[in-house]
This record gives sequence, structure tokens and C-alpha cells, in this order.
Amino acid sequence: MRLAALCRHLDELLEVARLRDYCPNGLQVEGRPEVRRALCGVTASQALIEAAVAGGHDALLVHHGYFWKGEDGRITGIRRRRLGTLLANDISLLAYHLPLDAHPRLGNNAQLARIMAWRGEARFGDQDIGWIGRPEESGLSARDIAARITARLGREPLLVGDGERAVARVAWCTGGGQGWFEQAIAAGCDLYVSGEISEPTTHLARESGVPYIAAGHHATERYGPWALARYLSDELKLEADFLDLPNPA
Repeated sequence: MRLAALCRHLDELLEVARLRDYCPNGLQVEGRPEVRRALCGVTASQALIEAAVAGGHDALLVHHGYFWKGEDGRITGIRRRRLGTLLANDISLLAYHLPLDAHPRLGNNAQLARIMAWRGEARFGDQDIGWIGRPEESGLSARDIAARITARLGREPLLVGDGERAVARVAWCTGGGQGWFEQAIAAGCDLYVSGEISEPTTHLARESGVPYIAAGHHATERYGPWALARYLSDELKLEADFLDLPNPA
């Protein structure tokens, strides 16, 4: 598949033009014009780039790419090594940040709901990226849901607040979505799940009575890139792999 055609297709599919973001979405580093094999992953780290080189991949598709707002733009050190490896091997880098959080089927939030068997019913937060829904069965407590996250994500989450609270409505936003906790509370949710936790989050959970689960930034954002690899393979008939590099965050 031509690189230009792949970029146009994914930009449209993931509605890049609709979303404001902190980085450029879509093609970030241009490689060879033909893409026969793609590698998908969470972050464009040196290890993932080297896996793409070793695997003979023409393109790397990630959730966390480069050129973040406010970032030092000088091409030195780690940044030089990463970009140098991509350019020396003619590998393209495509990155989709908020678009791969928000997509109703392939997105990180949609995929977390699939893994946890949560039934999405509404959206909330900036640009409607956060999701609200119901757990897989009634009568579950926040502690019960934390235990199921451990079993299904393979990582023990951090639960703060009232672990015994019954959860009829759960809100979630993967990654660094803890800043929308107050909006989830205002929407009438009994539990909020995200990836990270900030210092104020604990106080908000204790004082509001709404528990919070930090399930891991990487742990909650593996499934969008995985779904994107499946889409490339099944729908576009492009050879695509997903590589999950261990990350405790």
C-alpha cells in the first residue's frame, strides 16, 4: 500500500481533523513510499524502532509519537538516535494520540471497555474523549472491579477512596485522564478509572466519596494499537504486527 494512501485513510478513519491535540497526528517521519509491513505499539521508543528494523517493517504506528507541545525541539541525544534510526532505515512513523483514544471502535477507551466488558452509554470530558457506562454485572464494588482489572490487564491497579462503594455507573479515560475526575463525579458516576494518578486525585476521591482506580498509563493504552494492527491486517490486508514492550507505568 502506498504510504500516502495509508496516511489519508487513517487520518480520515481516526478523524484527525476533528480533534485538538498536543502533538501532530498522522505522518511524523516520512520513510519509503510503499508500506508492505507495519508494526504497531504504544510508544515510539528506541526499542520499538529497533524491533521494526529487525522485523523488516516499512512503517511504525504508535499512540505516543514525537513533537509534543512545549517539548525542546532540538535533535540531540535520545531524540537524535531515534530519528536517526528511522531515517537510516527508511521507516515511516505515524502517530495517533487523542484520535486513538477517542475512536468508537479502535480507540483505547473502546478497547478497555471491551476487555472489561463495560457497556458504554455516554461520553464526557474535553472533546468527549472520556466514556461513561455500566460494569458487566450489577452489585460489584470498586474493589471487585479493581480485582478484575488485575486479572484482565495483568497489572495490579491503585485504588483510592471507598473501595466498598457499589458501582452502578463507571467512567473511564485511559492514560493521563485523571484531570477529568471532577467531571466524572459531576456526571453521577460511582467510580472513575484512568491510567495515572496525581497528588490531588487522592483527596478528591476521599472527599467526594467516589473511588478512583489508577490502572497504569501503558497498561490501559495497549489495546488501541493492538486493535489498529488488527484493522490493518483484516480490513486493509496489510501485514501488521503488534509489539507490547513491558512498561510498569
